[in-house]
Amino acid sequence: MGFLFSPISCPVGVWLYAYEPPDAYNRTPTRYGGRVPARNLSLSGPSREVTTALAALRESLAIPQEFPSDVLAQAADGQTLLDAALADPARQDRRSIPLITIDPPGSMDLDQAVHIERQNNAGYTVHYAIADVAYFVPAGSAIDRESYLRGTTIYGPDYRTPLHPPALSEGVASLLPDQDRPAALWTITLSKKGEITSAFVERAIVRSTARWTYDEVQDVLDAAGGEEAPNPNTSTPIPETVYLLKTVGTLRQEAERRRGGVSLNVPEQEVFQDPDTGEFSLAFRGLVPTEGWNAQISLLTGIAGAQIMREAGIGIFRTLPPADPRDLKRLRRTAAALGITWNADQSYGQVLDSLDATNPKHAAFLNEATTLFRGAGYHAFGIPGPADDNGQPGPIVTLPAHPGSPKTLTRHAAIAAEYAHITAPLRRLVDRAGTEVCLAHCAGQAVPEWVYQALPLLPAAMTSAIKKASSFERQCVSIVEAALLVGREGEQFSAVTVDTILAKGATQAHRGEVVIDDPAIRARVDGDNLELGARVTVTLTEASIAEGKVRFATS
Repeated sequence: MGFLFSPISCPVGVWLYAYEPPDAYNRTPTRYGGRVPARNLSLSGPSREVTTALAALRESLAIPQEFPSDVLAQAADGQTLLDAALADPARQDRRSIPLITIDPPGSMDLDQAVHIERQNNAGYTVHYAIADVAYFVPAGSAIDRESYLRGTTIYGPDYRTPLHPPALSEGVASLLPDQDRPAALWTITLSKKGEITSAFVERAIVRSTARWTYDEVQDVLDAAGGEEAPNPNTSTPIPETVYLLKTVGTLRQEAERRRGGVSLNVPEQEVFQDPDTGEFSLAFRGLVPTEGWNAQISLLTGIAGAQIMREAGIGIFRTLPPADPRDLKRLRRTAAALGITWNADQSYGQVLDSLDATNPKHAAFLNEATTLFRGAGYHAFGIPGPADDNGQPGPIVTLPAHPGSPKTLTRHAAIAAEYAHITAPLRRLVDRAGTEVCLAHCAGQAVPEWVYQALPLLPAAMTSAIKKASSFERQCVSIVEAALLVGREGEQFSAVTVDTILAKGATQAHRGEVVIDDPAIRARVDGDNLELGARVTVTLTEASIAEGKVRFATS
């Protein structure tokens, strides 16, 4: 089992995954020229201390470890609901579409299945099936109430805490291969340049034909040598979707750059637990290109969903404000200090896209760039605003008339578009309501009443859940880092300074953060005249598993 952190979700940087990565957050593969050999250092004695510390951390954050009995009992009736959905004549039968899923190995809670086809050189059609979780979770039910308490699936190095009971998330609601499943099926057409020309979603019955991993897809594409058509010499038939994923994913990445979108490519810190020994290890990992292309399909759908919600006048967007001009000025000063060229006519996105994360100075700059992405939230609209002092509801929350403005606060600045979370309902609470808005609008029907009731609650519920998950994930890594180093106090390591903290009134930094390649550690460092992006020799001064604390000092 493994999970990893990505730089936009927290200051150090993490995108956590335990074989099921959360919905894409504008990620692209790091510039490693392919997969990176993991540098792992396994634990021996401290494994029990790690699990004890993780259990204490879950307790301190009030992360539930089991589902209540009434929730489990309701989930056990999922097969009855599945049978009824498959017999419902109102659902469109789309089982003839050869969908596939693409996930890390071992994934069972499969939210999405994709099929891509070329349209006679006129563009592309993307079919994207999303698990119809709302069908299995009636509003006000025991499962629904529990999902509001959890908000999101939380991933740890030892096990994950799911949003929904496994009987649903890994069973009847999951888009498992060779199984008929109810789904919200998106049909999105794209121009030859990858721009959206139409989007529609409907309730359907679908059937995934195969479960692929990122590495399996990458292996096929690497062997194809850039060809966009299946290789007739391949002994096992390869779906055309595998080849077109690269084509469409690349087009969408180019469209993202045209919009002014930004992707960070900082190496990600990954924690593993050996299923046989229980031992933990850490590594810095670069994403394979397939992960970036696959992420673009999810982003594409989220953008299409936001367009439909805007048209419907009701929904909920995932938002991120534009970078603070003061942060941009600071980042320009950082670029100059590191010797990185940033021309006056270049956007920060263009600069970030040109960097090589394996270069220590570039890695330090990319780390500093994460501070541009602060203030992410959710914006619900089409509902009454906050009540006044007399308890009367405020006016209906509406959207600005011009979504194209970069300063529109309903946009997601990193994606450079209005965007909605709708593609991971098995693992994220908000996706259920957003999908229902899109389904209702495309069908010409009224939005369900439960959605109107849910929308005002979702921003706070999701903000709280994401904050808890991020805190847990950061501290998990700190615990494992300490376990890798406990007993090695006084030992020296080669490191790169990726952050410096200048005390008020000081002219030289005496505190910062360093990254060590082997083992894959990022931690605080104290010393004289710390220089951003410099390679230094540091000495381990403290490592505490219980406190999740690691400290270094320059030698």
